[in-house]
Amino acid sequence: MAFQGKVWKFGDDVNTDEIIPARYLSFTDPKKLAEHVMEDADPSFPQKVSNGDIIVAGKNFGCGSSREHAPVAIKGAGIACVIAAGFARIFYRNAFNMGLLILESPEASEKIREGDTIEINQKLGNIYNITTGESFKVTPIPNFMDELISNGGLIEHIKKSGAI
Repeated sequence: MAFQGKVWKFGDDVNTDEIIPARYLSFTDPKKLAEHVMEDADPSFPQKVSNGDIIVAGKNFGCGSSREHAPVAIKGAGIACVIAAGFARIFYRNAFNMGLLILESPEASEKIREGDTIEINQKLGNIYNITTGESFKVTPIPNFMDELISNGGLIEHIKKSGAI
């Protein structure tokens, strides 16, 4: 499955309070959270982002608290994928549990620029920058984690398995 989107670029150490500020943690609706996603990193981001866009960031994306609101807010805003040089471990797991596709690629993180249009084929581990013609390889996500993404996250995956 391949898809493409416009890139929004962020730097290193984007913390969960920048992704979704603590003052909005009383919200649980993904669309309501999306109204405030990344606003402490870029106040105009919630108004600029479109369904299918992609975030590209530096190292340690999602550091800070273990709040699940962070990947929920990103996904609620319609972000199709986050590519980073690296992720904080708790964010990494929360993203898959919430059904948000994330990919690690230090090279793509460095070379892809804001406004570029990229195509991602997560099954093959390919990122293609349509704007510049550059290609990047990433380790394809394991099948069981791809199933979590395809099913909309851990809870929906468990429901589809018939366990609950």
